[in-house]
Amino acid sequence: MIPTTEVSISINEQELRDYIDKELSKQIHQQMVLVDINKLAEVTCMSIRYLEDEILHDPRVRVHEVRKNRKRWWVAQPVFKAIVNIVSEW
Repeated sequence: MIPTTEVSISINEQELRDYIDKELSKQIHQQMVLVDINKLAEVTCMSIRYLEDEILHDPRVRVHEVRKNRKRWWVAQPVFKAIVNIVSEW
């Protein structure tokens, strides 16, 4: 007969909560704030040219555009929502 053993695990709930809170905080802070055209193309799986022609000229997207010199960025979360709205109208 095979001998049986008993395993006991004790979990400190406060430490577990602290760890989960810390990991959630990391994920929240790693979210994008601004995106450029290359990141938009990567995230949406659309070409840069298609974005320029079909998406970026829409007023719902232009509102979230930030320019400095010749560089353009977009505020990430609102522009993603605007793109979803535009695409859902097709």
